[in-house]
Amino acid sequence: MDTETDANGRRPVGNPAAGVVHTLAERRETLATVESLTGGLLSAAVVEIAGVSGVYRGGLVVYATELKSELAGVPADLLADRGPVDPDVALALAEGGRRRCGADWGLATTGVAGPQPQDGKPVGLVYVAVAGPGGAEVRRLDLDGGRDHIRSAAVIEAFRLLTERIGAADALPAPGPGAAAEGGAEPAGTGRR
Repeated sequence: MDTETDANGRRPVGNPAAGVVHTLAERRETLATVESLTGGLLSAAVVEIAGVSGVYRGGLVVYATELKSELAGVPADLLADRGPVDPDVALALAEGGRRRCGADWGLATTGVAGPQPQDGKPVGLVYVAVAGPGGAEVRRLDLDGGRDHIRSAAVIEAFRLLTERIGAADALPAPGPGAAAEGGAEPAGTGRR
């Protein structure tokens, strides 16, 4: 993957997951992945990093549309209304992976790698999403190139988005004592090992 460029033509150095894994290890936080178009490339990039077992909880490859609902918890009506290549589906994948794997962060990919358009969506339309302690974000990518390049670029951009969200989470004020219990949310770090 180190020979690929990102959507903006920048060339990353080494495995794009290395910095994310290192940062999450320092923070004692965990990661889960849910992949459609990348079909395992995202998780493969993560597990290439030595010592990742303290960070990576696991992931789902949900290539078939119905598995996005059955395994990742994407609402079936959302999939029926919009199809699998949609920003809200990407967000639901990220949150579903985070929840199902008991992780602090969920990272997801969905899109059309080609060679043909899918359900009226063009080749190269990709959504990457992250869900974490401070909320969720999705990014639309319009990628050029062949199937392999689109899939590799999606992985790079997913890690870039996660890096940005981790940085944004650092800027959030820390919740007060008992805030998680009062709000009914899971306590911070529930997914930690």
